Amino acid sequence: MESLADKKKRARKIFNILKKTYPDCKCALHHKNAFELLIATILSAQCTDERVNIVTVDLFKKYRTPADFAKLRPATLEKEIKSTGFYRNKTKSILGASKAICENFGGVVPQTMDELLTLPGVARKTANVVLGTAFGKATGMVVDTHVFRLSYRMGLSDETKYPEKMEKDLMEVFPTSRWIMAGHLLIWHGRRICSARKPMHDECPVEAICPKREKK
Repeated sequence: MESLADKKKRARKIFNILKKTYPDCKCALHHKNAFELLIATILSAQCTDERVNIVTVDLFKKYRTPADFAKLRPATLEKEIKSTGFYRNKTKSILGASKAICENFGGVVPQTMDELLTLPGVARKTANVVLGTAFGKATGMVVDTHVFRLSYRMGLSDETKYPEKMEKDLMEVFPTSRWIMAGHLLIWHGRRICSARKPMHDECPVEAICPKREKK
């Protein structure tokens, strides 16, 4: 079984290669502040970032603050976000989170993991996105479908079921200073090269050091 030291070594190499490959890497969700990022991240569940960005262009022009969203009727928001899928659940989460921010945090998105997790519809992945991208706080690593897939294939984690357990593995193999960017880089690489069905091994810059394990 591979040692933690070996995984750390590979993680360091993968990070450096991907950083050179994607020098402009950043969060793909368009936003101007932490609240917009929170809403966009909720909308991104089971939906492409491209679709979310199309929807939020008009959405954020109409409704700018947590108070604006908190006043909305569910049917109104459902119509606005329907094309992102699972719109009823997302509406419930967005309205619930907006009301909680207004009632419990003075209308300002909280900046700690514990506080963010009290918001309806917010789990660790969403909280990590907001804390890392909006506030520059590395409290954990984002583990979405891309990060989960790539981290197993690349041998950075042996976890095959639970994102929370994989997050702990990744927090061990990457230094804290790289948690935020490592998540962005893995997501970008997952979208462009290391896809779920047809990973382009011949075009992959980390091909030489990747064990290419498939999820069991």
